[in-house]
Amino acid sequence: MLATIHHPATATNGAPPLVIVHGLYGSARNWGVIARRLSDGREVYAVDQRNHGQSPRDPVHDYPAMAADLAEVIGQIGGPVDLLGHSMGGKAAMQLALTRPELIRRLIVADIAPVAYDHDQTRHVHAMRSIDLSQITNRAEADAALAARVDDPALRAFFLQSLDFRTKPPEWRLNLDVLEAEMPKIVGWPGTEGQFPGPVLFLTGADSTYVRPEYRDTIRALFPAARFAKIPGAGHWLHAEKPREFEETVRVFLNA
Repeated sequence: MLATIHHPATATNGAPPLVIVHGLYGSARNWGVIARRLSDGREVYAVDQRNHGQSPRDPVHDYPAMAADLAEVIGQIGGPVDLLGHSMGGKAAMQLALTRPELIRRLIVADIAPVAYDHDQTRHVHAMRSIDLSQITNRAEADAALAARVDDPALRAFFLQSLDFRTKPPEWRLNLDVLEAEMPKIVGWPGTEGQFPGPVLFLTGADSTYVRPEYRDTIRALFPAARFAKIPGAGHWLHAEKPREFEETVRVFLNA
């Protein structure tokens, strides 16, 4: 089963558990602050998806498999749950909602749509592989080495959260070989049919181009109760760029 970080509720208001699903190259740890703050009224579980973090490695990395992983987690927690997924995690969440709608009460899809994209994220695999880990002893050295391939310091910091410095030499907590091999499935979409009738929020960064207006007909065909909201001044990494605004929007929707 997927590795999970449990954030126990500090108080209870009768709300179902919230399950948070990270995006590509991410981990449950990335969501620590938001998960803890949202646990003020409910149990919160953040998962490491397959081939990420502490979760099992597997040669298959497609959305039916990722949705099955989430169904297993929800089965252990006890559903239905509220489900929040970002990017790749949002697609896994949508796949689960369309195939096992009884497991989900409310769904939040953060900055992704149920469509195939034509961008490719393998350059980041190559960037991470370019570091000679045998020469790395600390995060500053890793950042300097990664800077040769990744200009954005925020993106480097995000990637380096998945570099385990407890080992000698450090090791990536990512199955880079499988993620590269399965990249067409990750940026794609399996064309899943059906409908999820429950409330869904498509929450995007106002500066992001991942959820275009022309995708709305496709979204509404699958999620007829979909609502749309944007966070000003945020891009694709809206939860990291505007964490308080993201948290408050999520909280309002889940408590509606």
